[in-house]
Amino acid sequence: MTNTDRLKAAYEGVVMHKSRSLLTILGIVIGITSIILILAIGSSAQELIIREVQSFGPKNVFVLPGKQPEGFSGFSSSIMNDSLQEEDVVALRRMENVPDAETVMPYMESSVTATYGSQLFNGPLLGGEEVIFRIFQLELEAGDIFTDEDVAQKAGVVVIGSKVAEKLFGLEESIGKHVKIKDKNYRVIGILKKKGSGAAGEFDSAFVIPYTTAQLYVMGVHYISHIIVEARTEESIPAMVQDIKRTVRESHDITDSTKDDFYTMTMEDAAALLTTITDILTILLTTIAAISLVVGGVGIMNIMFVSVTERTKEIGLRKALGATDKDILRQFLFEALILTMSGALIGILIGWGGGILLTIILGQIYSIDFRFFFPLQGAIIGAIVAIAIGFIFGIFPATQAAKKSPMEALRSE
Repeated sequence: MTNTDRLKAAYEGVVMHKSRSLLTILGIVIGITSIILILAIGSSAQELIIREVQSFGPKNVFVLPGKQPEGFSGFSSSIMNDSLQEEDVVALRRMENVPDAETVMPYMESSVTATYGSQLFNGPLLGGEEVIFRIFQLELEAGDIFTDEDVAQKAGVVVIGSKVAEKLFGLEESIGKHVKIKDKNYRVIGILKKKGSGAAGEFDSAFVIPYTTAQLYVMGVHYISHIIVEARTEESIPAMVQDIKRTVRESHDITDSTKDDFYTMTMEDAAALLTTITDILTILLTTIAAISLVVGGVGIMNIMFVSVTERTKEIGLRKALGATDKDILRQFLFEALILTMSGALIGILIGWGGGILLTIILGQIYSIDFRFFFPLQGAIIGAIVAIAIGFIFGIFPATQAAKKSPMEALRSE
């Protein structure tokens, strides 16, 4: 028999028992489908993360207080550190210290509850200078932004997000009205255009005020939460980060970098941190999904053993007509491979379609631009693994079939 003949006989053996074959490959189908879905959603999530991070300004470098965080506890402790001061902003603004800096802005961040009449709204409070609107790519729907003069005077003015305006004022005109935050009234001077999706959508719920006002009246502190340094070009960011570190160390009289009481984070760093988290989750979930491939392989082996037992007479007849042990071995092995390859193909197709549908549903639920990316490499690896499983779990039943004596096989019924 040629390999074509063996393959044809194997195909006929699979088709002859359609229901059993479909049940046999179910584990493979589930495993491959799960892997495709997990990898697709993981790739889509990473692309979304990069886009969302870029929306905060690709040329921005954040200088944050405290030690570089290691785990959740380290991050939590660094948030409340008061190591950044006005003197650091002044030092960073000197051209000779950081020549690649386009803008240096002190930045305050908190969470507040604002009231207007009987209405309440909780959202993030952002304190900065006039350039905060350009740095964060914020546009106005109505009104005006605050000025550097408002910053100098610690003015009680606020620019609110579109969701804030909707919740607090409804259809009422909000420009010129006052909202109360921490027992102080703030005059609404502007409304931000709606961002509406992803992390950038947080600005829809934001209150933006002069950072000096945030320091004095909201947070009651003298230090700076963060310092945002905008680079002239994206290419100059690495050199600028080194200048920032050197300048702040000199400002803090630090000679040993291991004793830094601040750290820097670029948009690339933030994206890398978040994608690392999604990578870990993807690997863990893929590993769990791969277990079903092994389970599917065990199922194929069990069914193949049953098939060998049921077809004992067929094996005897084939051997009596001249089929060799090799012919029988390859026929049953081909059957196992056909089953796993069919399961892999069906799983890939279901995973592809399911991934497209899932990204559409998630995009609608969370109002985000969630794009589908088919994991071609994952599909190829999954198919190869499925074939390997078919070979590994199919070889033993096929060997048992090949060892059967033709005389004993013919006497079995």
